[in-house]
Amino acid sequence: MKGKKLLVTLAASVILCSGCGLKSHQAIIKVNDQAITQAQFDKAFDKQAGGGMVAQLGLDIKKDKNNFLYLLIKERVTNELIVKALLEQEMAKRGIKVSSEDVDKAIKEIVDKVGSKEQLDILLKQNGMTATQFREDLTEEVKMKKLAKELGNSSVSDAEAKKFYKDNISKFQHPDRVRAAHILISANPNEIEQTIKSDPKNKSLSDADVKAKVAEEMKAKEARANQLLAEAKKNPAGFGKLAKENSEDTTTAVKGGDLGFFAAQEMVPEFSKAAFSMKPNTISDKVVKTQFGYHIIMVNDRAAAMTDPYEKVKNDIKAYLENQKQLELLDKLTESLKKSAKIEYINPEYSPEAMKESVQQSINEGSKKVKEIEAKQAAEQNKK
Repeated sequence: MKGKKLLVTLAASVILCSGCGLKSHQAIIKVNDQAITQAQFDKAFDKQAGGGMVAQLGLDIKKDKNNFLYLLIKERVTNELIVKALLEQEMAKRGIKVSSEDVDKAIKEIVDKVGSKEQLDILLKQNGMTATQFREDLTEEVKMKKLAKELGNSSVSDAEAKKFYKDNISKFQHPDRVRAAHILISANPNEIEQTIKSDPKNKSLSDADVKAKVAEEMKAKEARANQLLAEAKKNPAGFGKLAKENSEDTTTAVKGGDLGFFAAQEMVPEFSKAAFSMKPNTISDKVVKTQFGYHIIMVNDRAAAMTDPYEKVKNDIKAYLENQKQLELLDKLTESLKKSAKIEYINPEYSPEAMKESVQQSINEGSKKVKEIEAKQAAEQNKK
């Protein structure tokens, strides 16, 4: 009997999943008869919504599809998919293809710039990107560069590069900098308090009891940091290994705690004050406390204020300016292709008019809520 129920459940699941699959492959937009599917939109949306500032803030913007941020990303993704379809069609007409060797060459150029394949892997991990995703994105970039080269001359002369250098000299100036590594033991009293209060076992605790528990945990974390400081002092050469195994700053832990070169204003005051008071190849005399917790700092190098000489940055400037020229050529082509394209919005919610209306409604609702809050605050003020 149980087996029969299980089979029925599995059959229902297959039917439901099949329905989901059909929906995800439905065309939402047609660009010159080329379909853009719901699945393509969802994949592109998740990629944008899952990265950058949205990810850093820990926001789940898909919970409310009428919120302003969701609508902005929806509009951007829709436009990008249309542009991508138009450019793909143009590349097909011109017979532009990208081989595996082309992509391998582009990857090698990037590896040479960052220093090693291991360093590239670290950078990808820090940005939440897999090697497969990176290769896919790079393939698209190589395609676009090939197309741009067919559209016009994008080479950059020495005179153009020198002019950019002189006009933007501040971009190549650096204040005093320090290169340091650190080991972090995370310790935020507010977060610890929330964790304690959210535990059902602690429901009966008084405010005084909670504060005592917070103080106890902070003390334990400080003791742990001091223990690591003592270990680091005993064997400074093993600092990187110690950081990899113990630091709770996961972004830098994989690099042995290395923060690279930074200026004083790039770090919180307590951290900068300690780091900039130290000599190269030394470890902080004591644990440094900041809003993030307890740090053990090792300064590896120092660099005085300077301006990068033109010859050092010439190639980077040329690459940047060439890329800007290529983008301009692609933008002009895109505008031209849009004017002559047949774009059909199968699902009307993705049309420019519908999205513009949704964004305006979101703005109006936001303004209404702000006014309600202001009115409530004013009323409470008058009562006083």
